[in-house]
Amino acid sequence: MKDKETVAMLVDDMFFAAKINNAASACGRRVDRVKSREQLEGLVANPPSLIIVDLNSDRFDPLEAIGFLKASTELSRIPIVGFVSHVQTELIRSAQIAGCDYVLPRSAFTQLLAEIVAGNLAMLRSR
Repeated sequence: MKDKETVAMLVDDMFFAAKINNAASACGRRVDRVKSREQLEGLVANPPSLIIVDLNSDRFDPLEAIGFLKASTELSRIPIVGFVSHVQTELIRSAQIAGCDYVLPRSAFTQLLAEIVAGNLAMLRSR
């Protein structure tokens, strides 16, 4: 059973991690920061309601992580929002192919962050 109050984030950048934490706190959600493959695999036992992925992560391969998440029966229906530099069009396409539900440029991600962590993802469908 997924935890409706938890957002999992695979984010290395401390600036974005702080922004995500602040936005989640403002809407009463908790953030679990995934820092290792073991923690990623641990999401299977305690699925969050949303997963945010920095597609420029150096900690682990974000495309591999997305593939793992979408291959898991317990996690496959959880929306994944990825963010990346808008000029990285090949990475954007690769993330979409891997199963990332929404891929946003960093600027749009920052602008829409409060809505995203609140779970209001319908407005992302038109992007």
